[in-house]
Amino acid sequence: MNTIKRYQQDVYQQECSAKILSVAEDRILLDQTVFFPTGGGQSCDLGTINGLEVIEVFEEKDLVWHRLSASDAASLSEGQEVDCRIDWERRFDNMQRHCGEHILSGICFREFGGINRGFHMGQDYMTIDISLEEKPEITEITWEMAKHAELCTNEVIWSNAPVTVRHFETREEAEKMPLRKALAIDEEISIVCVGSIENAADCVACCGTHPSTAGQVGLVKLYKVERYKGMFRIYFEAGKRALLDYDAKHDLVSTLGKRFSAGKDDLIEKIDKQEARAKAVKDELHVLRQSMIRSRIEAIEKDLAAAVTSSDPAWILTYEFDDMKTDDLLNIGRPLIKKIENLLLIVSPQDNMLLLFSNGNTDCGKLVKENASIYNGKGGGNATSARAIFPKRDGLDTFMDLLEKHLR
Repeated sequence: MNTIKRYQQDVYQQECSAKILSVAEDRILLDQTVFFPTGGGQSCDLGTINGLEVIEVFEEKDLVWHRLSASDAASLSEGQEVDCRIDWERRFDNMQRHCGEHILSGICFREFGGINRGFHMGQDYMTIDISLEEKPEITEITWEMAKHAELCTNEVIWSNAPVTVRHFETREEAEKMPLRKALAIDEEISIVCVGSIENAADCVACCGTHPSTAGQVGLVKLYKVERYKGMFRIYFEAGKRALLDYDAKHDLVSTLGKRFSAGKDDLIEKIDKQEARAKAVKDELHVLRQSMIRSRIEAIEKDLAAAVTSSDPAWILTYEFDDMKTDDLLNIGRPLIKKIENLLLIVSPQDNMLLLFSNGNTDCGKLVKENASIYNGKGGGNATSARAIFPKRDGLDTFMDLLEKHLR
């Protein structure tokens, strides 16, 4: 007993009636089906059976199983006549993409002697892994070569070449076809041919679904090519997906064009100029920042020198800077560490953060670890530098008051 596979007889048939042969937990077996099961690198059809959602279709030993939710499957019974309807948009999307892959793979074989050793239909793009085996003089696929393959692929599409599927019982019969890839099976072989047998753009064994003419693919667009495990992986898309991707990128280019007051021909030039101006401003800002850091280091050095001669042995110097980021504040405190006899505190008010510095005689990290959490603070560090961050400013202020009292 085998399932009658209507999709092999007519890929454009979108519905059929069928008899349930078996119900097993969350899956059912039909005497015939229009649902293509997952296989050949192609995802399965989805749709409905008697209005119930089909969530997966798979094949085991020539039997095509349809998975539903357990409750939906339980509502059906063996011997029942049901109505099967596929999601045609999904089917045609798969047909466009799979046929586009066939043509591109055939062109890579014809132009570069490349054998398709891997094929993946992802949600955002497809990939093929091309192994350069048939033409020893070709050792790589450059982007220029990939674009040439893309053009040749679309020329086949524009020619609206016929796409035929022939079924053979034996390997011997199938191998009479102009195959671009050696067969991996010995019987019940389906050969997809794009164009005539005498001048095929592609001819290979495949169990997927394909349109009857190449023109229905619409478009193949390559995204990139890269080295992959000794082969060359080509990223691309076909059909409606390729058009939608172009639409999105066209909208992006248009938006950038408006932002930079440029057309597509001078957009990159204007972006380059804008980046150059931004870099000049960044460099200028860096110089100013470093000058400010040096100035503040010098001011604190004077205060440190005065503190050393102070009669107060437990002095703490505290500074608050609201115009600098954490890295800048660290660059102020760290060069001063050897000169800090007791404790230097630098406050970053926008972050409710306190930086502690010392020459190690006062253990900064220990002060934070043992006391900051009392005021809902967190942080850490080592003997010469540490930081503590608080959810509110009053916690930070109380912590600094504690440090003052602790050291005294």
